[in-house]
Amino acid sequence: MKLVPEIGIDLGTANILVYRRDKGLVVNEPSVVAVNIRSGKVLKFGNEAYDMLGRTPGSISAIRPLKDGVISDYSMTLKMLQLVIDRSCGVKRVFRPTAIICVPSGVTNVERRAVIQAAREAGAGLAMTIEQPMAAAIGAGLPFGAAGANMVIAAGAGTTDIAVISLGGIVLSTSLRIGGNKFDEAIIKHVRNAYNLAIGEMTAEEIKIKIGSVWPMEKEMRREVRGRDLVAGLPKVVEVTSEEVREAMMECALPIAERLCWALEQTPPELAADIVERGITLTGGTALLRGLDKLLHSKTDLKVRVADNALTCVVIGTGRALDELEFIRNSGAVTTI
Repeated sequence: MKLVPEIGIDLGTANILVYRRDKGLVVNEPSVVAVNIRSGKVLKFGNEAYDMLGRTPGSISAIRPLKDGVISDYSMTLKMLQLVIDRSCGVKRVFRPTAIICVPSGVTNVERRAVIQAAREAGAGLAMTIEQPMAAAIGAGLPFGAAGANMVIAAGAGTTDIAVISLGGIVLSTSLRIGGNKFDEAIIKHVRNAYNLAIGEMTAEEIKIKIGSVWPMEKEMRREVRGRDLVAGLPKVVEVTSEEVREAMMECALPIAERLCWALEQTPPELAADIVERGITLTGGTALLRGLDKLLHSKTDLKVRVADNALTCVVIGTGRALDELEFIRNSGAVTTI
């Protein structure tokens, strides 16, 4: 047993997950912190803070310190990282842990450096980053080190990363700042325009999970939605259908399909032949959106499968990268600044 704890962190827009090498998945919480505005003290984190979104008094603010897969509030991200490192490695520890943090493939060097610096200030010793699609490929059990192409789509809350991986490295990658949160925003916009009803992000996410889809369903559904009437200013209940929700969400789904087609056009011929044989693997929380695999199949005519552990395969891959650290580092997939 190693004395230095080794952890993989999926620093997601919606959820933060931590995989410890000797214990498995040890943290899985929403990326939300509740802070006392006057003192700056963190009052709640994770599920408890998520339940406070949109419901806090004036003295407390519940915020998401990450946006579109990158740090938008450095000080709050730092405090959140301190909490998750303490929870996964213990408050009283002799050695500072080695950490690999997952980042979107489209991050800039400045954004990458900010993640590494925050991890070090939060208590990590050696801190590295790994790109999200590579971590997803490892976590999904794909033969990422073999001489053949594996195409992965890592669709999270803030970003969607598309990559072709071969011989342990990323041959081609592209990233869109479109994810589950953009689908929620599309639902909020539709309900406001169609019914003059204001709803929050938690309600929009619930609609997306319960009746949302981007491909026609065998049995369409309806759901009651509660919010505030923008005309009368009073609470109001309306009923929305899965068809109208689908129409609203297509404005986010179609750009993902278009970018996938672009990536396939840029793929070298030999690797494209491998993709035809092996298909495309969908990972991330947004991969679970009804019909996304069917939509992408209809646009590419390729096999599209959703990974068995779509929600956790990125953090599992980030943790497992510790086992293959030398090989992955030589391939350039892991970065230390």
